[in-house]
Amino acid sequence: MQNNEPRSTNRKDNKKWLKIGLPVAAVALIGAGAIGYTYWNEQQRNEQANDTGHSFVEALENQDYSQLSTLVSPESLETNDYTAEEVVERYETIYGGIGAADITAENVQVMEDEESERFTLTYELHMTTSLGELEPQAYEAVLQETEEGFRVDWSPELIFPEMEPGDTVRIRMESGERGDILDRNGEILAGEGLAWQAGLYPAALGEGEEREDNLQTVAEAFETTTERLESLLSAGWVTEESFVPFAIVEEGETEEVPGVLYQQTTARTYPLGEAAAHLIGYVGEVSAENIEADPTLQPGDIIGKSGLEATFDERLRGGKGGQISIETSEGDVKKVLQEAPVENGEDITLTIDASLQQTYFNGFDGQSGAAVVTEPATGELLVLASSPSYNPTQMTRGISQEDYQAYAEDENTPFLPRYTARFAPASTFKVLTAAIGLESGATTLDESHPITGLTWQKDASWGNYKVTRVSPVPTEVTLEDALVYSDNIFFAQEALEMGPETFMEGLQKFPFGETFDLPISMNPAQITNSGEFDSEMLLADTAFGQGELLMSPLHQAIFYSPFANGGDLVLPKLELQAEPAGTSQPIEPETAETVKEMLIQVVESPNGTAHALNDLPQMLAAKTGTAEAQETEDGTKNNGSFLVFDPQGNSFLSLVMMEDRGGSEVVEAFRPVLEQTLGQE
Repeated sequence: MQNNEPRSTNRKDNKKWLKIGLPVAAVALIGAGAIGYTYWNEQQRNEQANDTGHSFVEALENQDYSQLSTLVSPESLETNDYTAEEVVERYETIYGGIGAADITAENVQVMEDEESERFTLTYELHMTTSLGELEPQAYEAVLQETEEGFRVDWSPELIFPEMEPGDTVRIRMESGERGDILDRNGEILAGEGLAWQAGLYPAALGEGEEREDNLQTVAEAFETTTERLESLLSAGWVTEESFVPFAIVEEGETEEVPGVLYQQTTARTYPLGEAAAHLIGYVGEVSAENIEADPTLQPGDIIGKSGLEATFDERLRGGKGGQISIETSEGDVKKVLQEAPVENGEDITLTIDASLQQTYFNGFDGQSGAAVVTEPATGELLVLASSPSYNPTQMTRGISQEDYQAYAEDENTPFLPRYTARFAPASTFKVLTAAIGLESGATTLDESHPITGLTWQKDASWGNYKVTRVSPVPTEVTLEDALVYSDNIFFAQEALEMGPETFMEGLQKFPFGETFDLPISMNPAQITNSGEFDSEMLLADTAFGQGELLMSPLHQAIFYSPFANGGDLVLPKLELQAEPAGTSQPIEPETAETVKEMLIQVVESPNGTAHALNDLPQMLAAKTGTAEAQETEDGTKNNGSFLVFDPQGNSFLSLVMMEDRGGSEVVEAFRPVLEQTLGQE
């Protein structure tokens, strides 16, 4: 029989173990859960504190002060007697006032003190101000745990360390003197000069109707409005004995007007006025757009608005100096945050000859056109003149809307710098066709073309297209004849004989399609719209300077320089101290000499289109041109151009273009200019 007693005992022992073990296991599980929850909760707190700290710093970097204010603890605002809106305003006023930009934070850390279980945010802030790069600032703030999560305990020290309630930040700025723009002889083209500041004297304006009448008289005399004058007089600081400035006038313009006094001052002046306005440009007060583009600028700053004043603005303006400091409510300086010395702007000397610039501008006598004069051997630009023009002083001092509108709507486009505007060069371009023909062998000196009549076409395939020349003689035309008489038919035939490939290859030795390293804006010259000769008619037209050719007067002066320089094309230069821009040799010296001798005959031959210059005291080489520019209601409007240079001393090369004139008319108009300038040498 089986003995079951031990089995029964074992069963009883197991039950006892189970009864004792269940409570122990439960306690162990509950303990583990509590530890896990505590760990999870701590992780949550760490993440929340970290998110708040980094969000606060990110709002600073983005200068999003509204977002920043939502991360500030209410208790800290109450302690410092601020509202969230006032925090936003404080940052905007202080950081905006010093021109804070490029704000970045480094070494951002959120750390917990294990004993106090408090979190602390530390970071280092980098920024630039109107005075340049500010020394990095170190910050520390407590993160307070609230019902909404962690918030930053804010105080003014988080704007700048050491700031306290009642303190403010002051910036004292001083701008350096703006540099002058000078001509090659040191004459001022743009600089500080004496002027007179006109100001209202309230005590002398009278009362009632007398005051109204006097203000109307002032408004009319100074081309302003009574509304503007009333606005100036209503300023809080104005008393009966105040001088209320409202305009700047030149010497000799201080007319007696009731209620107006004058004080001598300095102002940006442009001695050549309209004669150099397109080139030099003008200055003016910064706009909101200027400040947005360059946060170092402040309202009231003066910058270049157009021309070289704008192009060279950073060099001319120099650097601001001054001090940014924390001050107490009593005005005492607590801490200097940043200091910078004043740097005066740079003087810039141009290759321009002021006297020559004025003389050439006067030569237009108000007619539309442009003049470029160079020193061919160096590429130095002596004259860049455009007519009609505008008054740069008027633009600087504050032009009225009515006067500006008159300029803008003028059909003669006085704001257009015509020396860089592109036109068909017309017959002056024949000098290039002649040179390319000689170098290709297609043109020879002893060859002549039998040409009769005023028109010609290759064959009937040209349809209605015909090439026209000015004179029916000669009937046997050599290259020299073609240049002297400016014969379109001869050059059209020569281009066809060369063929499109040879002619294009010769033209591409010149800097078509290139932009020059000049501080003025200009589009490159072009040969054709497509870059190829798409037809024989286009090839023929291009040979005598029409077709799809586009060149500015400045391009022409550059491209034609090899005939004055023994074959060397010298690139232009506008800053006197700049390195030479470079040279190339698109034609051989012998070719340049040959064409130059023929251009002398354009002046010396009685049949030459520039023979009107023959009695001047110096030998000259020249070429004229007349381009059909555009159709108008009154017929075809022509542009006349005129190339002339010194073939012996190589002292100058001039290209003049006048609208609605023929080439010979341009010669007649500028003969007195040449007579005057040659007599001065």
